[in-house]
Amino acid sequence: MPAPAGWRVLSVMKRLALTILCTLVTAVIVAPSRLVACTTFCLRRGPSMILGKNYDWHLGMGFVIRNGRGVAKQSDAGPGSTPASWTSRFGSLTFNQYGREFPSGGMNEAGLAVELMWLEETRYPAPDARPALGCLQWIQYQLDTAATVEEVLASDVKVRIDARAPLHFLVADRSGDAATVEFLDGRLKVHRGPALPVAVLTNNGYGASVDFLERADAAGDPAKGPGSLERFARTARRVRAFDAPPETDPVAFAFETLRGAAQPQSTQWSIVYELDRLRVHFRTRTDPAIRTLAMAELNLDCHFPVMGVDLEAAPPPDGRVVPRPLAAAANENLVRRAFAGTPGLVGADEEGIRRQIAYPETTVCRE
Repeated sequence: MPAPAGWRVLSVMKRLALTILCTLVTAVIVAPSRLVACTTFCLRRGPSMILGKNYDWHLGMGFVIRNGRGVAKQSDAGPGSTPASWTSRFGSLTFNQYGREFPSGGMNEAGLAVELMWLEETRYPAPDARPALGCLQWIQYQLDTAATVEEVLASDVKVRIDARAPLHFLVADRSGDAATVEFLDGRLKVHRGPALPVAVLTNNGYGASVDFLERADAAGDPAKGPGSLERFARTARRVRAFDAPPETDPVAFAFETLRGAAQPQSTQWSIVYELDRLRVHFRTRTDPAIRTLAMAELNLDCHFPVMGVDLEAAPPPDGRVVPRPLAAAANENLVRRAFAGTPGLVGADEEGIRRQIAYPETTVCRE
């Protein structure tokens, strides 16, 4: 069945913009140790499954967006590639800074979470017959279609990432399964189960990070520095220590772990996903009060209006935020601010910006 005309809306300018957006590549080249300092980890104990994430960047605005189930979508695949088409099987909550449908991470109603990290040595597969997705839209695709880590990994035979931007990912589900997803030398590389001795990811390859941790442990090195390997080691030690005191509140422990890996001027959001309880907690650099969203309290039908929580808004006294209708004008304002504040996107042509803004309108509620 041919795609609706509105689905083929992304120009060459849009594709170049998304490549930059996916990895924040310009700033990474300028100052990797200062700006690319994100940290992601999982905590597992009994039925509890937590994923924590520090988002480090120089822009702090954004929305937590409620995405509905039953929405038909098509990616932009770039010249010579087949676009991926799918319908969202699950609703989700995502953290978006560059507009709707292009998240940096999130959790769906099945209890699956996906978060991205920079990895310089990433090399995605060469173009082939598989339909292609951009790197931010790959995250939304997984949250839309996968219930488990196993299903995320199985999707590698169905779709591929079409990007020059190097990322790797930490994925986890409510059963306690977790995996790193890396693309090295054009092939998928996964660490999972026994190959994932500690579920932590920063900005080095997982294998090199574990090697550093083992050497640091043997040498008694406290790994106090801000670098990726040092943050990996400190966070890994916290994750291993989580098994000791069963009375410890896992959410509080996760936030304290994120605090230990945070960078004062660049950690914009600290996020804790409770995958078993389907709750998201977050705080921002400008307001450290913790806010909470419960998936069970949301209507995820695609006929329900698009909803969002402004990350710059003051939290309510009890911390339980309620999504409000997200107007098209609010999404437009977010995209324009992101373009204006991101190196490499400043001065982008108006057509490209408008198409970034308009992409969500090409999706169709099919439920």
